[in-house]
Amino acid sequence: MAEPKVKERVIDAVRELPDDATVEDAMERLYFLAKVEKGLEQAEAGQTVSHEEAKRRILG
Repeated sequence: MAEPKVKERVIDAVRELPDDATVEDAMERLYFLAKVEKGLEQAEAGQTVSHEEAKRRILG
């Protein structure tokens, strides 16, 4: 099965929002999904850091 197109994924994300969602809620959800997608693409491309490196970066 082919991967859903962007427009279809956006429509699905909006449909999943609660009835009282605001435009800001929709924008936040779409931004979150875009960042997750980008992160998954980076992981598949091997652009990751180890757990230890992540901790070092966070803790300084």
